[in-house]
Amino acid sequence: MGFDVVIHNGTLVTVDRHMRVIENGWIGIEADVIRAVESGRPGTPPPGAGLTIDAAGGIVMPGLVNTHTHLPMSLFRGLADDLPLEEWLDDHIFPAEARFIRPDTVHWGTLLSCAELLLSGTTCCCGGYFHEDAVARAVAETGMRAVLAQGVIDFPAPGVPDPAQNIVHARVYAHKWKGGNPLITPSIFCHSPYTCSDDTLKAAKAEAEASGLLYQVHVAETRFERDQSLKERGMTPVARLDRLGLIDRRTLMAHCVWVDDADIDIIARRNGAVSHCPESNMKLASGSAPVAGMLKAGIRVSLGTDGCASNNNLDLFGEMDTAAKLHKLTTGNPTTLGAGSALSMATIDGARAIGLADRIGSLEIGKQADVIILEARAPHLTPLYHPESHIVYAACGADVRHVLVAGRQVVKNRRMLTLNVPEIMDRVNAIAREIRSNQ
Repeated sequence: MGFDVVIHNGTLVTVDRHMRVIENGWIGIEADVIRAVESGRPGTPPPGAGLTIDAAGGIVMPGLVNTHTHLPMSLFRGLADDLPLEEWLDDHIFPAEARFIRPDTVHWGTLLSCAELLLSGTTCCCGGYFHEDAVARAVAETGMRAVLAQGVIDFPAPGVPDPAQNIVHARVYAHKWKGGNPLITPSIFCHSPYTCSDDTLKAAKAEAEASGLLYQVHVAETRFERDQSLKERGMTPVARLDRLGLIDRRTLMAHCVWVDDADIDIIARRNGAVSHCPESNMKLASGSAPVAGMLKAGIRVSLGTDGCASNNNLDLFGEMDTAAKLHKLTTGNPTTLGAGSALSMATIDGARAIGLADRIGSLEIGKQADVIILEARAPHLTPLYHPESHIVYAACGADVRHVLVAGRQVVKNRRMLTLNVPEIMDRVNAIAREIRSNQ
């Protein structure tokens, strides 16, 4: 039987339930689905296929899943660095968004982020922003998989000048994109408990639940947010969301830095999920989330980069490395968050956090063929003893050579096949000149 695509001559890191590593393995793909995951025999040619990709001894693994980002914010990369979160948001980012975020700027910022994500091995991202219809249309051009949420906030926002209409905008967006594109799943994103009232938080969750969509929210990102909630409401941000009945298996909470044991217990009991963004948290001096305790409690913890304005890149390989090392440091235990756990957080656990684990996150028969191939012949990747360790502690996004999403090759030999990257960079640079001249 012939396949549409065969990938061979590589070390397969499956991230399946047994974390199998298959040396000299091959994968057979029909249409958008993995149909074979096998070990090859030396000297035996691979099965016939319409397209045969030689991994050249590299690492073949599931595409990475970035569970928290804001795609258009690549427009603000480096705009306001080295500031506390509140000052960064209130004095720089919110004003810049009010002046420069439009459907056209959102389009080009999104394309730039997708190019960066795909070229560095992320095949699925999850996040939210404003003008999300423009975001979704741009992502659809790239061939990338994504869970994309319309942002909800109780202030005038780009595309939603009247906050009283924020849920209406989210509803219209979600209905338009639900089922319209197999690679794009709509979602609804409340900015945070401190920028949304109880009524807004509940209405957005009700809207998401009515359509079976993921509900996203920033939670307990800073000490200030936690302390303000305790002072004004007598409870932590997590406890407040729980009192409102908003935490369940379709709730993804970003950051969760300032959470205590009681908060962790709530998230675990309600089966909520967390997106951990260590580099953004570190850069904004927000703190270090108690990930070891979350994992011990059985919480679905995944990895996100946050937006480019607070990271300042979208390389999830770097995020894996940072996460693994950060939590060894904070716990004083070198065995905390080992390479296998960090790899799972960036793949199958990311898929679990956003409700797509039955489709992506591992190399298994019947799953969507979201596959990346890493170049192995490089000084910083030589020698190779343990592929999982290499992926987390030695590899970087620049090592990604080929990328497939749903069986379609979108990156070949580090070249985008679906986007004109030089044109995108030129367009974003023109927008940056506009921003710079009006600061």
